[in-house]
Amino acid sequence: MSLPPEKASELKQLIHQQLSKMDVHGRIREILAETIREELAPDQQQLSTEDLIKALRRRGIIDDVMKELNFVTDNVDQELPSSPKQPVGFTDRQSTLLKKTNIDPTRRYLYLQVLGGKAFLEHLQEPEPLPGQACSTFTLCLHFRNQRFRSKPVPCACEPDFHDGFLLEVHRENLGDGTRMADSTTMLSISDPVHMVLIKTDIFAETTLVASYFLEWRSVLGSENGVTNLTVELMGVGTESKVSVGILNIKLEMYPPLNQTLSQEVVNTQLALERQKTAEKERLFLVYAKQWWREYLQIRPSHNSRLVKIFAQDENGINRPVCSYVKPLRAGRLLDTPRQAARFVNVLGYERAPVIGGGGKQEQWCTLLAFLCRNKGDCEDHANLLCSLLLGYGLEAFVCVGTKAKGVPHAWVMTCGTDGTITFWESLTGHRYLHKPISPDEPSAAEQPKPLYPYRTIGCVFNHQMFLGNCQPSDSVESCVFDLNDESKWKPMSEEAVKSVCAPGATTSLPPFPPLCASTIDASVTSNEIEMQLRLLVSEHRKDLGLTTVWEDQLSYLLSPALASYEFERTTSISAGNEEFQDAIRRAVPDGHTFKGFPIHFVYRNARRAFATCLRSPFCEEIICCRGDQVRLAVRVRVFTYPESACAVWIMFACKYRSVL
Repeated sequence: MSLPPEKASELKQLIHQQLSKMDVHGRIREILAETIREELAPDQQQLSTEDLIKALRRRGIIDDVMKELNFVTDNVDQELPSSPKQPVGFTDRQSTLLKKTNIDPTRRYLYLQVLGGKAFLEHLQEPEPLPGQACSTFTLCLHFRNQRFRSKPVPCACEPDFHDGFLLEVHRENLGDGTRMADSTTMLSISDPVHMVLIKTDIFAETTLVASYFLEWRSVLGSENGVTNLTVELMGVGTESKVSVGILNIKLEMYPPLNQTLSQEVVNTQLALERQKTAEKERLFLVYAKQWWREYLQIRPSHNSRLVKIFAQDENGINRPVCSYVKPLRAGRLLDTPRQAARFVNVLGYERAPVIGGGGKQEQWCTLLAFLCRNKGDCEDHANLLCSLLLGYGLEAFVCVGTKAKGVPHAWVMTCGTDGTITFWESLTGHRYLHKPISPDEPSAAEQPKPLYPYRTIGCVFNHQMFLGNCQPSDSVESCVFDLNDESKWKPMSEEAVKSVCAPGATTSLPPFPPLCASTIDASVTSNEIEMQLRLLVSEHRKDLGLTTVWEDQLSYLLSPALASYEFERTTSISAGNEEFQDAIRRAVPDGHTFKGFPIHFVYRNARRAFATCLRSPFCEEIICCRGDQVRLAVRVRVFTYPESACAVWIMFACKYRSVL
């Protein structure tokens, strides 16, 4: 690599500064003197250069210098754009190539760099965080053609310091014949956008969805040298979907470089044709939906008050057919059974869409990526994800839209067995309920079992292929017959009409479904951390009450099987291992002593918040504040991890003490 004279002199100066900083010259002089004293024979007049280098190498001086001068390579391997100043002699292009080690040279890649943000005005007054100080952070999550990426968290600021690069593989899913590299024309036909979701995480680890943006990347195919710079304006979500929240500077680059770029006119024409085709399909579906709704109302005027939801607004305020929120989703090896999938959806946090002021519930169904990245959402988000997973397991699953007690709108999931069995799945709790219709024709005196499920009315059911409106005389769930093929009970939409706007690839406006990601949480380490924090909190709390605290590690360990059994029961509805736990506790508690235990379950990992919740329970407070003779305390924490770093946290507090009458 040849350098211009001015760069070469600058590089020499940098090396000279580094050597001076390490005092290499002084150390060489010392070794030279020592070598002359010890190794120079009386008849020798001088040391050769080779002798001196051998002496330096033997004493590790050369290795030390090389380690110190290795800073350039280290920076390149980690993330060059994040360093405030580029090392001399390495352009941005060269740093990009140095990082691309595990790539297939026969495939096309899109290198997307986020080079900072600006105009995040909500954080205009935010002070610069001190080193080591906890602060709110921004994280950018990306999804493109079944690949997911996450940026490094950066402190929230008016100009957040995003400097991340993402290598997106364009040539995937057997596009082409696998032996020929995708050319510009082939890539122009790939309409998948890059879905970008911006998440804010506060100092208490609470997440907020800031923005959701679909980046049209194909403009790079018509740019000179296959490189283009974009300024992306991010809009808010929900009620703030028309308000700008900030701007990201993005650089797109094709790798390997394109041999032949398309004209910008060709690219623009293709994008315009796709938009036109999508708009026409959506217009025709809207015309059909209006006609279907008129026919539905003509069956019975009271249908007007039923919860028949054909369209729903996403986080960007765009109305989309509800069927587009569901799609068969395979969890790979991350989840083994439908019931485990239900447990995973249950441990994702529940949060209603935020609303400014009063006026009831804010309507917002999230795209799957936004829901997963935020790790929490409303009941509709949970139901859509659970239905998608159950469809992936080969079940006939539907999302049900209706009400719970007091007329509160709600969404849950239903599966139809081949034997006609109807099962309701509550996505917020993981509970399952069998549905047996109560016949309204039977005499009221006849004792009919009261249903265990919390649902009151049902307006419609849907999945990725079907939409059916309930047209039975009563929309009560109790008396509802779920024979979905009977058009006198369920009015169907045309499956062709649903597919025209909801089938994969039907329109370019459909957000592609991302794959699930494995958990990044180490269950053992996290369990230990929370347990240590809880021990400290309990000891401090008892100290404030004037009580001493003695922990018994063996008793704490004996609580583990119980916590494992509780999680197993939540997942499978089968109780196991309780006998062994009870037997072990009886052996550990001497005669004349009393044992008390209190298990509790959380879906977050904040020990202080969990402890405050535990103290609100009189049973738990009684254990934590236990007084008596020979009081021994125990606490055990067990974290069970699920995809997307969701987790179920089980905590059990226990004590044993001598009963004094």
